[in-house]
Amino acid sequence: MIWLSWRQFRTQAIVAGCVLAAFAIALLVTGFSLAHLYSGSGLPGCQGRGTCVPAIQNFMNQMRGSVYAFVFYIGVAIIYGGSALVGAFWGAPLIAREIETGTFRVAWNQSVSRNRWLAVRVTMVGLAAMAGAGLLSLMLNWWVEPVYKATRFAPPDSSLSYGRLSPLLFGTGGIAPMGYAAFAFALGVAAGVLFKRTLPAMAVTLVGVGFVLLAWPNWVRPHLIPPVHQVLRLRPSAIEGFSTSANNSQMTIFAGVHKPGAWVLSDQVVTSAGHVFSGPATHACINGSPQACSASLAALHLNQLVSFEPASRFWPLQGYETGAYVLAAVVLALFCSWWISRRRLA
Repeated sequence: MIWLSWRQFRTQAIVAGCVLAAFAIALLVTGFSLAHLYSGSGLPGCQGRGTCVPAIQNFMNQMRGSVYAFVFYIGVAIIYGGSALVGAFWGAPLIAREIETGTFRVAWNQSVSRNRWLAVRVTMVGLAAMAGAGLLSLMLNWWVEPVYKATRFAPPDSSLSYGRLSPLLFGTGGIAPMGYAAFAFALGVAAGVLFKRTLPAMAVTLVGVGFVLLAWPNWVRPHLIPPVHQVLRLRPSAIEGFSTSANNSQMTIFAGVHKPGAWVLSDQVVTSAGHVFSGPATHACINGSPQACSASLAALHLNQLVSFEPASRFWPLQGYETGAYVLAAVVLALFCSWWISRRRLA
């Protein structure tokens, strides 16, 4: 049974192996060069935010618009897009093609039961998908390590910030890609069972995986671990700008927060009583200089209410997220087992 499953899966496995090998070569060739660029940038000796920003800008300017940026974004695209493709091209045809071509009548009338047939196929292909995703994540994170080191003192939410907890990059590191691959594959198998046709199952899988991967960072991940809420005194140096209404009766202040490596979920300027500051605009902000405006706002004794996930929560969040995706994959696999064992498929 295992040998038969391998013979049916070997073409997909060889194609995936070639893609991984080609990308590994690209990462290896450029990775050592990127590490050398970081070593010579002066960043390893930086001790604080103020002294590091010019060096960070110089390093990132050399990286952007070059082959380094191309390789990095290709890697991000492969991890996210690869999960959807695994579900569509590995998961969806697994059962749908057997039903579509009628070969299930032979496969499921041998000495091997339906559930055993499904268990062997799903386990072998699913583990291969997870292993490939894990290997890709490991390679990409080795390659991008100099970028994370270089931007650890960068202002958050700026073009220089590349924290591991940022919504885009979190899913490319750690063990989360393995969970994505497992879920996408199981969703593809389930879609094939329900639709019994390969192309519709592939389409539903692509849409479903894409929706989940886009929605999860915004709707679910921030609630996996309750964020830290912190009240900070609003410093003039933290004020990045403001906006006022037409009659200056309303005022919104934009302030920066420096939490190295953290994922800042929300940042509000509040009064000493804890209410969101809404104005009115001060006279100095309407007619004065930026320095006078900052000084007048400081005199109001305003605070910043910040909600964030600290950098130390990277691995706990990885564990919760991966566990949730793997659990969903197991539930989908059990559903498929129940469905094919109790339904007449033709």
